[in-house]
Amino acid sequence: MADCRLAEVDHLERRVRRRRGVKDVILSKLSRSLSCSTTKLKRTFTDFFPVVRWLPKYKLKEYVWGDIMSGLIVGIILVPQAIAYCLLAGLEPIYGLYTSFFANIIYFLMGTSKHVSVGIFSLMSLMVGQVVDREVYLAGFDLSEDSKSATMSLDGVWNGTGVSNDATVNLTLGGFSLACGKECYAISIATALTFLTGIYQVLMAVFQLGFVSVYLSAPMLDGFATGASFTILTVQAKYLLGLKIPRHQGYGTVVVTWINIFKNIHKTNFCDMITSAICIAVLVVGKELQDHYKNRLKIPLPTELVVVVVATLVSHFTNLNMQYSSSISGAIPTGFIPPKVPSFELMPKVAIDAIPLAVISFAFTVSLSEMFAKKHGYMVRANQEMIAIGFCNIIPSFFHSFTTSAALAKTMVKDSTGCQTQVSSVVSAFVVLLVLLVFAPFFYSLQKCVLACIIIVSLRGALRKFRDVPKQWRVNKLDAIVWMVTMSSSTLISVEIGLLVGVVFSMLCVVARTQNPKVALLGQIQNTSHYEDLGEYDNLCAVPKVKIFRFQAPLYYANKDFFLKSLYKAVGLEPFLEVAKRRKAEKKAKDLAAKHAKGSDSTNGDAALGLVTRDLDFHTIILDCSSVPFIDTAGMLTFKMAMKDYKGVGVRVLLACCNPPVIDALKCGSVFGPNDKDMDSLTFHSVHGAVLFACDSAAAVGDLAV
Repeated sequence: MADCRLAEVDHLERRVRRRRGVKDVILSKLSRSLSCSTTKLKRTFTDFFPVVRWLPKYKLKEYVWGDIMSGLIVGIILVPQAIAYCLLAGLEPIYGLYTSFFANIIYFLMGTSKHVSVGIFSLMSLMVGQVVDREVYLAGFDLSEDSKSATMSLDGVWNGTGVSNDATVNLTLGGFSLACGKECYAISIATALTFLTGIYQVLMAVFQLGFVSVYLSAPMLDGFATGASFTILTVQAKYLLGLKIPRHQGYGTVVVTWINIFKNIHKTNFCDMITSAICIAVLVVGKELQDHYKNRLKIPLPTELVVVVVATLVSHFTNLNMQYSSSISGAIPTGFIPPKVPSFELMPKVAIDAIPLAVISFAFTVSLSEMFAKKHGYMVRANQEMIAIGFCNIIPSFFHSFTTSAALAKTMVKDSTGCQTQVSSVVSAFVVLLVLLVFAPFFYSLQKCVLACIIIVSLRGALRKFRDVPKQWRVNKLDAIVWMVTMSSSTLISVEIGLLVGVVFSMLCVVARTQNPKVALLGQIQNTSHYEDLGEYDNLCAVPKVKIFRFQAPLYYANKDFFLKSLYKAVGLEPFLEVAKRRKAEKKAKDLAAKHAKGSDSTNGDAALGLVTRDLDFHTIILDCSSVPFIDTAGMLTFKMAMKDYKGVGVRVLLACCNPPVIDALKCGSVFGPNDKDMDSLTFHSVHGAVLFACDSAAAVGDLAV
C-alpha cells in the first residue's frame, strides 16, 4: 500500500449554479417562439421544406443519372407492390397507386433523408387491413370474397366496371352525399385512420415526443416484424390456393386462419395453386440470383414486374377467370378521384388504432433515415422526419390513400442503384403516375394469387430472422427472449397486442436487470491505485481490514433490499445480527458476573466482558458508487441506514466516486450530518483516496490506543 501512495485529489468545491425560475424559463421560451423576423421566417420555411435548401445546389451532371436510374427502378418495383399490398389493406388496387404517388411527392418536399423511399409498406398495409376489415364487419358488410363488387361510388364521381352484388349493404354516412357501399366504406375507414395517424405524428413532433421510439428496442422491432410477416403470410395463403375465406376478426388470426384453410382445403382452385407455385419459383430464383450476383449486376432484376406482365397476359388470353373461376384484380380506373375530406364521424372508431400505426411508421422511417445518413455521411433531423411522414399521411388521406412508412427493401434498392437525392422519388412518382393515367386498365386480368406471391416472397428477409436466433442467444440471452416473446405474441395473439407486449416486456427486462445487478468485492491491482473485481481477475490484493463493495446499478426503491442483502453477504457481516449477538453476549456476561459476584476472584467478570467486544476482521467498508448513476429517496435512506447500522458495530462506511446528482441526493437527506460537516470525511473522488484515508485513520486510532 505504501508503494502506491500516489497524490490524491483534495475535495473539490462545487460551482454555484443559479437556477432560473420556472416563470422566467417559460417567458424566455415564449418570447423566442413568438418573435418574428424575416430571417426567422426564412429559416422556418426552409426547415419545414428542406427541398428549398438543397435543390438550388443540385449538381445536375453529377447527380441526375443516378437519381433517374434509381427512380425508374424503384418505380418499376413499386407498381406491382402497390397493387399487391392492397390485398393486405383490404382495399382496391387503385388506392395503393394513389398512396405511392402522393407519398413520394410529399417526402421529396419535406424529408431530410437523401435515400429513404417512403410509400406503401407491407406491415402498415396489414395493420390498416385489420382495422378496415373489423369496421367493415361491424358495419354489417359481408367479408367474403364473393361479396366484393367492382362497382364503387364516391359522390357519383366514377364507377368501375363490374357486376354489383346484392349482398352488399349500403350505409349513409354524414360525410357522403350518396349511399356508401362496402368498398366506399372501406376506403373511408382507411382514410380516417390515415388522417389520424398523420395528426398523431405531427403532434409528436410539435411536443418533441420522438423519444418514444427509444422504447422500441432492436430485438423487439425485429421480433415484431417477424411475427407480423408470419401473419401476412398466413393472411395471403388463401389466395395461393384460391380459397374464398373471410379474414378472421379478433385475436388468434394465424391459428384460426390456418384451421379454416385446412377445413376448406378440398375447395382448392388448382389453377390458382399452379399459378402460385410457378410465380413463387420464378420470384425466389430471381431474388436468389439477385443476391448472388449483386456485386456484378448494376441494376436489380425487375422480377416482380416481369411476373406481373407475363401472368396478366396469360390470364387475359386464356381467360382464367371465366374458365377456372380464378380471382382477378378487376377493373382499375385511370386518372384521379377528386379529393374528399376524411370522415370525422368515423375517426372516433379508429382513434386508438392509429396510435400504434403512428409510432411504428415513425420508428421505421427515422431509423432508416439515420442508418443511411450515417452510411453516407450527412445529417437528418428526426423531428423534421416525423413531420414529413406525418404529412405523408395527412395530405394523401384527402386523396383516398392509406398509411405509409419508409420501406427498407426499396430504400436499399435506391441506395444500390446510385440514388443521390430525393429527385429519385419524383421519378418514381412519375412512373406510378404513368400507370395511373395509361396502364392501370391493363391489370384487369391479373390474378390475385400472383399479387399474394409477390407479397409472400418479399417477406424472405423478415422470415430469415429465425436463423439468427441461435446466434442472438449466444450473444445476449435476454435480447433473444425479447425477440421470441414479441414474435410469438404478434403471431399468436395480434399485431397490435404483440407490439404492446414487446414494449412492456422489454421495459420489464430493463427493470429486472436493475433489480438484480452485478455486485462485487474489489481488490487492488498490485503497485497501482486501481481496483477491480476479486471474483473476475487473478493477481489482485485484498486491502487489509478494508472491504470495497461495488454496486453496478442505480439504487432505487425496487432494488434497495437487494443492495442490502448483497452488501451483507459480500462483507460477511449483518450489523443488526451482530448487535443482537453482542447484546446476548453482554447479558450472558452480566448474568455470569452476578453469579460469581460473591467470589473473591473478579477475573471471571473481566473474561465475560471480553466476549462482548470481539474483534472484526475489517474496520471500514468503502462503497464504490462509480456505477450508480442516480438514487431516489429510498436509495438515500438505504445509504443512511447502512452507514448508521455499521457505525453501531464499529465499522465506518465511506463513499467513493459519487457523481454530483448522487451527492446532491445524499445532501438533501442529511446523510453527512448537520450542514454537511462530515462530507469531507465520508466522500472521496476515488476508491484509492478512500482506502488511504481508511488506513491512515486506523493507524492513527492504533497509535492513540498505544
